[in-house]
Amino acid sequence: PAEVESVLTEMPQFAEVAVIGIPDPAWGEVVCAVGRLKEGQTLTLEQVVAHCTGKLGKYKIPKKLILSEHPLSRNPTGKLLKRLLREKYAAASTQ
Repeated sequence: PAEVESVLTEMPQFAEVAVIGIPDPAWGEVVCAVGRLKEGQTLTLEQVVAHCTGKLGKYKIPKKLILSEHPLSRNPTGKLLKRLLREKYAAASTQ
């Protein structure tokens, strides 16, 4: 995830971004980018894929993009709480 996050943070649209694995019926689990955009920005999965192509192996390129209007969950030291992100968005991906 760190390599993928590094590539995604190059994108000027993201205020913050995390990469998690979420359940997928066809693949078992897929790479998902969860991010919050800077004010006034828009972003599509197609733009994310285009940005990552050639910089990451095909299997590392996010297959899903989830955009949050709220800051991503962090602990008191500022580290992203990916477990909470996985729990929150894994449930949403199976509905």
